[in-house]
Amino acid sequence: MILRALKADITRLEVDAIVNAANSTLLGGGGVDGAIHRAAGSELLTACRKLRGCETGEAKVTAGFRLPARYVIHTVGPVWYGGARGEREQLASCYRRCLEVASEHGVDSIAFPSISTGAYGFPSELAAPIAIATVKSLFDASPALREVIFCNYSNEDYSLYSKLLAELPLS
Repeated sequence: MILRALKADITRLEVDAIVNAANSTLLGGGGVDGAIHRAAGSELLTACRKLRGCETGEAKVTAGFRLPARYVIHTVGPVWYGGARGEREQLASCYRRCLEVASEHGVDSIAFPSISTGAYGFPSELAAPIAIATVKSLFDASPALREVIFCNYSNEDYSLYSKLLAELPLS
């Protein structure tokens, strides 16, 4: 499996699935969520309404509609309250559940944004190691998965993910 960081617009990636860092309604919002909804078209909103929301740490899937990706896997990350309310475990659950849903749909390439680090305030320097460790721990459980992209919007997040991935032992 290939793990890599990329600085790009997640809505333009040609992968099997992209992950949407959504709010609990799944009905669109700001940041990555709003960008994905705009790029996918109104069909995404219609499909999300049928899902009836999503709990923090869980994941649900829709088609990609007008996106190059076949699927959008929606996950709701935790709001950061300082780390004493289970935020780390909830964030790890987001990545784990997304990979489980991806496996159920035969996804071989997936792109993650930096979940919860925008409006939800999770510090990137704490979130990135959780994301990478969780994904790496699930390699064997996702035999179809060949590529995981950590898609970053900011230069700072891209540098952070690149550095952490470069430090991983070769396997």
